[in-house]
Amino acid sequence: MESVYEKYLELNINGSLIGLEQGEDETRYFCTPEGASIIGWAGVDGIHLCFVRGFGEMVFAVSPTNAPGSYVQPLARDFEDFLRLLLASGHTAALEQVWNWNQEQFDNFLKENPPTDEQSAALHIIREKLSLTPMEQPFDYVRALQDRFDYRCIPYTKDYYDIVPSEPPIPEWKVYFDANFWGHRGRERAGKEILLNKQFFWEDEVWTIPAIYPCAKGLVIDFCLQVPSERIRAFMDEWKLCADNDGSGLTDEERMQIDAANPLAVKINPKVMLNGAELASSHGCGLCWNPFFPDGNGPEAWSVMRHYGLDPEQGYVIWRSAFRWRTKRKPQIKTLSVTLMPEPVAIPGAHFAVSFPGEQIEFIHPSTGNKHTLTVQEYERQELSAEHFNEPDLEFPKHYIMMTYTLSPDLPPDQSLTITDCVPSDRPRQKHADPRAPQATGDVCCIGIIGGADGPTAIFFGSGNQGKLRAACSALHFETVNNVEWRMVFYEKQREDIMVELI
Repeated sequence: MESVYEKYLELNINGSLIGLEQGEDETRYFCTPEGASIIGWAGVDGIHLCFVRGFGEMVFAVSPTNAPGSYVQPLARDFEDFLRLLLASGHTAALEQVWNWNQEQFDNFLKENPPTDEQSAALHIIREKLSLTPMEQPFDYVRALQDRFDYRCIPYTKDYYDIVPSEPPIPEWKVYFDANFWGHRGRERAGKEILLNKQFFWEDEVWTIPAIYPCAKGLVIDFCLQVPSERIRAFMDEWKLCADNDGSGLTDEERMQIDAANPLAVKINPKVMLNGAELASSHGCGLCWNPFFPDGNGPEAWSVMRHYGLDPEQGYVIWRSAFRWRTKRKPQIKTLSVTLMPEPVAIPGAHFAVSFPGEQIEFIHPSTGNKHTLTVQEYERQELSAEHFNEPDLEFPKHYIMMTYTLSPDLPPDQSLTITDCVPSDRPRQKHADPRAPQATGDVCCIGIIGGADGPTAIFFGSGNQGKLRAACSALHFETVNNVEWRMVFYEKQREDIMVELI
């Protein structure tokens, strides 16, 4: 029985019209998979379409100008689906870019590049002669295929590995107290693994504590959050994140919003009770697994995935925490429980400007909707003394504004607020430099309570009828500060703590 591909060849269509040009040119690039059968050329940048031995009629696109790790992308499960995708998109150009686009970019490309009359005629022949219909959701089809494809299975020739550095080996699995996922120093002995595979639900999230590791100095615990791939894809599409757009260039407010919405950005503060007594927290570290960028996860993430047998088609956040023993010798573990406490999330609030004591700013809390009034108590220009600096060759910015204020009504104990300068501090500069020369701007290390771009934490001086007296400091500048645009940042926990019995 003839295959769909053989039937297509019998149509003698001018494939150059649809990005599937035939020809005698059998040029192969360093990234052409080993065992590939080239079925057409896009006509630009050496992009070609092929079957690969061992994958049946799955159609692949090979793009030699892509970044390492993105040279080869699957487009269709078989050639029939590939033709249906062409009927829906008109040309291989749109299909070849799905891996790097979101739905909006894909739709805009199709809108801006409608098929010509010649292309429409060629597509009509395919549709009628082969009795095919256009793919209903071409972008979703290709993206779903690529999201679930294991790119490690693509075979390459020696030429590929001569150009593309081989991936570092996956580290041997050993867990140390004074270490992290990226290695350790010293002669410390690795902890002995005690498998638990304790799974629990934290609201709508699925968590697992796969194992604990008693070490000489303390206890190491791994926490694992499974993040459904569809949640990650929805987040990436909403913020238009892809291989070429990592979110750089965002405003401070956008960064807060993206951090709060990122399903792979998890910050927890675990508390451990061993044999009825709390262990002191020592340190922690974390990494994540993004199924949409498997080549960018790093060997340490691969090591975790392989050791714990996690599904590479799903997302994961793995957090490792270390806790010191209360005794000089390693104790016997009789009972063990852990309480997970979420770190507060930053929520950007209103911007405002004030100039004098007594001024009031009304604002609405972005989460509760409650109305509050900020009253300025003191507002004055100040200058740091030279004793704060110990770099003889550098000149530091010294001018800032100090503001104290109260809130009415005050915020409840489980909510907090900081007020920061919207502009960053001036960077230190070399002494004796030409003052007229342009100076770089950016963060300057915090000195005392003086904030840079990150601003100070809330500072309380006491209490009164209108609530605690708080303080905020502007960024540091070389010249006297006259006007400051302030930004409110609210912090709150978005879920309740959870306690889990382990042993």
